[in-house]
Amino acid sequence: MMPAQAGAAGGPRTPGTATRGETVPTVPPAPKNAEAVDVTALLERGRTLATPVLRAAVDRLAPPMDTVAAYHFGWIDAQGRPAEGDGGKAVRPALAVLSAEVMSAAPETGVPGAVAVELIHNFSLLHDDLMDGDEQRRHRDTVWKVHGPAQAILVGDALFALANEVLLELGTVEAGRATRRLTTATRALIDGQAQDISYEHRDRVSVEECLEMEGNKTGALLACASSIGAVLGGADDRTADTLEKYGYHLGLAFQAVDDLLGIWGDPVSTGKQTWSDLRQRKKSLPVVAALAAGGSASERLGEILAADAKSSGAESFSEEEFAARAALIEEAGGREWTADEARRQHTIAIEALDAVDMPDRVREQFTALADFVVVRKR
Repeated sequence: MMPAQAGAAGGPRTPGTATRGETVPTVPPAPKNAEAVDVTALLERGRTLATPVLRAAVDRLAPPMDTVAAYHFGWIDAQGRPAEGDGGKAVRPALAVLSAEVMSAAPETGVPGAVAVELIHNFSLLHDDLMDGDEQRRHRDTVWKVHGPAQAILVGDALFALANEVLLELGTVEAGRATRRLTTATRALIDGQAQDISYEHRDRVSVEECLEMEGNKTGALLACASSIGAVLGGADDRTADTLEKYGYHLGLAFQAVDDLLGIWGDPVSTGKQTWSDLRQRKKSLPVVAALAAGGSASERLGEILAADAKSSGAESFSEEEFAARAALIEEAGGREWTADEARRQHTIAIEALDAVDMPDRVREQFTALADFVVVRKR
């Protein structure tokens, strides 16, 4: 299995002063011989196949946890009425279903893995929202805000248990192997959240530490999603490990883009507050890279953030003060460095696919999903 650390060819680059960067990075054009892939259809296929099984799993929960979970997934509103909320990008289910086809298995083979990964992902969201104090997710109030902290904790725990249940009830050797990979990824995810919280209370975090944290928090579960369908389809460990490498570096690219959106993203698209990561004092990649870059903007940013740590809370800052911090991060090169890092991790992910024998169509779809991850607005 992929180690829960930030592995990357050549290691992370040293940040330096740079000009203004774009909100989300662009990726190299697809090879001329590659057929166009409808990424929207690919994401929708994963969502369509996984959602009925996901709903059936959630229905097993005891009241009121079933209702609280249904609200979190966007199936009902705060009053319990049917809703068609934004269920997220569905990248993980798409990857899990697609990975089954690496083994020439039917896409449905990967569905239990897709559901298990989605349950773990949402377990983490429920807990993270509470720990981070996030009041909005997917353009709606978060679960802890509507139903209280206790329900957010309980439902998160329940989803964690359901994820393992969905896999183990298959009763196959492959299901046991898939569950082991899922639990390893979950432990790494929890490690990453612990690192993320601890970094908020430190004046400085290195780029290497930040990449390790993001590899745990985001890379590990995307790595699992990219291999779990193949494992359920009978893939050997070498094939699964290589697919995990793709997913791990894709996760680092995904998180780098998330970090850009967490500062410069449009709230209408992201569903979060303006300057959301700055409000939470997150040591995200743009911030860490800017602090490591040196120069006057970097030094000024360091002074301001050190003073912030001694203040009563970010909620007392004005919009202008958040904008000033974002401008210093950009001036120091943190924004462009992070966009470059997203592109670099994207390249490593795509190159990992070369070591796996799979149908050309499946390879092109993996590539298209990777392109989608690093060129998005939410």
